[in-house]
Amino acid sequence: MNERTNRGHGRSAEPAEHAEPAPSTRDRILDIALDLFIEKGFDKCSLREIAEKLDFSKAAIYYHFASKDDILMALHMRLHEIGRRAVEKLGQMPAGADSWAALLDELVAEMLAHRKIFVMHDRNRSAFEQLHRRDHDGVHEEIDDEIRRAIGDPSLPPTDRVRMACAVGGVYTTLAVYGDLLRDVPTAQLEELMHDAVGDLLARRPRRPGPVAHQSTAGGGTLAHPARRAGISPRSGRRSAR
Repeated sequence: MNERTNRGHGRSAEPAEHAEPAPSTRDRILDIALDLFIEKGFDKCSLREIAEKLDFSKAAIYYHFASKDDILMALHMRLHEIGRRAVEKLGQMPAGADSWAALLDELVAEMLAHRKIFVMHDRNRSAFEQLHRRDHDGVHEEIDDEIRRAIGDPSLPPTDRVRMACAVGGVYTTLAVYGDLLRDVPTAQLEELMHDAVGDLLARRPRRPGPVAHQSTAGGGTLAHPARRAGISPRSGRRSAR
């Protein structure tokens, strides 16, 4: 075999090593359903429409999913898989804010890779509220228990525990509660901003200088609200009469 043939064989083998596997039929159904649930809403989308987008028959959909509710739950469980992996890592990491910073950085990236599911959640809240399954609730409890255990660990300084709680709540709320409101922010930019926010919450920095309302003074009194000391009402913003 000559050198050119060897090079040719080397090139032909290379794509096979790096090619991503094609999505399964089940995943294709979920991906199309995700787009339709976002665009039209769960209640207004039919199994027939999902099948038509894929050039399938309804029978082909029923082979993989017993109902439209099953499709919705399967999409939701994609998020649970992210949560499971995060919980597994959390159990293997040393306790503390530094470890959580690294974990949340990974979690933000993975959650944003499934950003469309959070948008779907926000636009179909009533449909999700009606879904109730024992196995699904068990997964919720498992994730919640592990997070509670970590934040409730009395061996950690209160500063770390409060920062960890704020960071977890911030990451979840940004995507699960307000994700649709932030749809105009490009994913790459949103990821960078969320990383910065997590870093701000978990970084060990001294407190910002400045007066604190009702802070005790050396003479036993209290420091007035800074606006009040200037003769301005903190509520109305108007300068009070002397």
